[in-house]
Amino acid sequence: MRKKQLIAGNWKMNGGLAANQILIDALLQGMGSPACDVALCVPAPYFSQVQALLSGTSTALGAQDVSAQLQGAFTGEQSVSMLCDFGVRYAIVGHSERRQLHGETDELVAAKASAVLGKGITPIVCVGETLAQREAGHTEAVVKHQLAAVIHANGHCISEIVVAYEPVWAIGTGVTASPDQAQAVHAMLRAQLRHAASEHANDIRIIYGGSMNAANAGELLAQADIDGGLIGGASLKAPDFLKIIAAAC
Repeated sequence: MRKKQLIAGNWKMNGGLAANQILIDALLQGMGSPACDVALCVPAPYFSQVQALLSGTSTALGAQDVSAQLQGAFTGEQSVSMLCDFGVRYAIVGHSERRQLHGETDELVAAKASAVLGKGITPIVCVGETLAQREAGHTEAVVKHQLAAVIHANGHCISEIVVAYEPVWAIGTGVTASPDQAQAVHAMLRAQLRHAASEHANDIRIIYGGSMNAANAGELLAQADIDGGLIGGASLKAPDFLKIIAAAC
């Protein structure tokens, strides 16, 4: 039986103490007790504030990144143990911005997934192709290779991950994959997971992250293999994020 849909907000490098309070107050008041799972992946400096604001609610705190190293001389990094100190329940790994701007490899993403799984945190593993790769007909090869690295390193507990398909050409551009395009890739990823973990493939949530918004969420979330959304800009606007949550629920 498929798990509840997951709507995860990725604030990216946005936020402020006063603005966070206003946003989260509005979200909690508006969503009540949602039938789907909701997470807020916030910048690390705000973990303490957001942990307190979400205390006693069903909304989970998430991180936007984590180090593959457990501790040591890695200036500017945050370890999985640090995330645990703040009750973080989800951690994004391999976001396209980390891959492109920081040169993160498939192997590093797999190592980060291993680190958080080892501490009981759910990794949201991002995969996706660029526009050039899609136009060249390489979508399947690219996303399968990205996911294969994570499966290879974490095959024993692969059922504990969340996969986020985020076509790079649709992130922050206002362009969204059509429901059919998104479903096709999600179905392909599901088949890959079924090959790796046949009895658990339908339990693994595959969510869509590519300019999902209040207007298109309903149609995307209605697709057979789309189990939620990784929401960027719309997660910073309470009315929009609430509409997406309502569509998932």
